[in-house]
Amino acid sequence: MNIEEIKDLMAQFDQSSLKEFSYRSANDELTFSKNTAHLPEPAAPANSVAEPVSEKESPAPSSLVSADSAEPSASAATAEAEGDLVESPLVGVAYLAPAPDKPPFISVGDTVKKGQTLLIIEAMKVMNEIPAPRDGIVTEILAVNEKVIEFGEGLVRIK
Repeated sequence: MNIEEIKDLMAQFDQSSLKEFSYRSANDELTFSKNTAHLPEPAAPANSVAEPVSEKESPAPSSLVSADSAEPSASAATAEAEGDLVESPLVGVAYLAPAPDKPPFISVGDTVKKGQTLLIIEAMKVMNEIPAPRDGIVTEILAVNEKVIEFGEGLVRIK
């Protein structure tokens, strides 16, 4: 893909109502995004910086407590996160069941076979089945039904 084609894609994306666009070929990979979903993440560190300022009477104990509480949550997250993460290959809306009145494809604790449908991601009115990459047991379902999934976002963990 040459620079003129990329500029043309960027211009078309800029004028469209799309929020995110990904293109991948054997030689190229492009991702455009208008999403502002990443803005709240920097706000969290700003709040933690503001906490010591508001606690002027005893800053040392509060910093010890926050450091101690961060370590157990990190180890708890590691303990809960057993298995391999299945990531989203595209951007779209996740559906955990084949239809609103049908049971979900999988539940935590289910045994899945390689190729079994884990969930569906709708992108541009196309329903894309996401298969299990290997045999295993579902340890965690990260995707939320009818919510937007980003490219590379974790969907399911299989142990």
